[in-house]
Amino acid sequence: MTLKMAALAGLMMASVAGTAALAKAPQAEVDRLGKDLTPMGAIKAGNADGTIPAWEGGLTTPPAGYKPGGKYVDPFPSDQVKFTIDGKNLDQYKANLSPGQIAFLKTYPTAKLRVFQTRRTCSLPERLYEANKKNAATATLTEDQNGLNDALLGNPFVIPSNGVEAIWNHRLRYRGFKFRRYFASAAVNRDGSYTIFKNEDFGILHYNGPGLKTVGDVTDIKQLNNIGISYINITTSPARLAGSVVLVHDTINAKELPRQAWVYNPGTRRVLRAPELAYDNPLYNTDGLATTDQFDMYNGATDRYNFELKPKQETYIGYNNYAVNAKYAELLTPSHLNPEFGRYELHRTWVVDAKLKEGTRHVFGRRVFYMDEDSWNIAQVDLYDTRQQLWRFQEGPISNAYELPLCSSALEVTYDLQSGRYIVFALKNEEKQFNLNAQDVDPSQFTPDAIRRLGTR
Repeated sequence: MTLKMAALAGLMMASVAGTAALAKAPQAEVDRLGKDLTPMGAIKAGNADGTIPAWEGGLTTPPAGYKPGGKYVDPFPSDQVKFTIDGKNLDQYKANLSPGQIAFLKTYPTAKLRVFQTRRTCSLPERLYEANKKNAATATLTEDQNGLNDALLGNPFVIPSNGVEAIWNHRLRYRGFKFRRYFASAAVNRDGSYTIFKNEDFGILHYNGPGLKTVGDVTDIKQLNNIGISYINITTSPARLAGSVVLVHDTINAKELPRQAWVYNPGTRRVLRAPELAYDNPLYNTDGLATTDQFDMYNGATDRYNFELKPKQETYIGYNNYAVNAKYAELLTPSHLNPEFGRYELHRTWVVDAKLKEGTRHVFGRRVFYMDEDSWNIAQVDLYDTRQQLWRFQEGPISNAYELPLCSSALEVTYDLQSGRYIVFALKNEEKQFNLNAQDVDPSQFTPDAIRRLGTR
């Protein structure tokens, strides 16, 4: 059975079985991993006209000039722009653009996509590739598709039969085990003025270790006690918000136990439960320009949408974008990020069309996700309101943290096409260097009492 046939069969099964747990991938398909499919389930070969090359293992060693613990160095400094797409010439490229990109380019005359040669640089640890193959043969979703069984460490469904499985691959993609970051966010007005929010966050990606405290101290997903991620975010500026602390325990089976969240308020010096840190409630430090489940491109429960897996398509997406970590005053321009710092490449993307379920509510009536086939990162999202009008466009340009290695978003930006404003997460150039191997992070830090002490230190 081919990959396409397997996907179609899975979609037919889902339509008949409703919310029944999805079947494991057929062994014949699993056996293709590492052969004509990459260990991530991508097509190893390039495309017919050579504009997408074959995957040959990705970028696995740092480029010359990179110093451990320092800023990332662009591994391709001599690459030149092949062509530029803007509102005047987009018709000749629209077959490889999403509706959100088209609307973005039409809305802003100064917007453009600088297109470079495609480099399939994404690479991940060998132990993750081994876990992917094991997961493909064993992983299933719970009956409500909002929880996971019999997978660990790797992407659970690298041979997806359904759109919700593809979303789970993004949610549980490899991002290391323990991390500590320093980053800024900016809410940018139509005239280019902006407010900067600064944060420190740290966490443990238990599923990715896998581990509760150290890598390998669990060998079965049940030993994680239903906690996939332990996460803390501390606001350090502006002064009026400084000292606010958010604690999240993100669960693996949301029906068994929904996401658990707490907030420390420095004004009252109290820790309160925060069930609103989910779904379409406004994300903290965004001035109302993003929902909570837009953080990390998409996070949290999958129970409010029907996720339909569409055929793969070749799409221009932000990729190998190291230049985007520029000085904030240069990057943050009116209406959109400064396009001179952008890099776009043609890559195959999984497409997932998510439509709001009848009887549920969310400010986004529809979301269309474009996911990089080599990493399962959501690279961009078209966001529609409940009238099915395109409202916002979201991008997460991908780069390789090549010293580890792992691939993730260099930053995240959401454009509000109606108000002309935008919000950027994960600005790093003017912050302390982040640490994706933060061994000092410990499970004892992720309790309500611990964040009270953090807030009063």
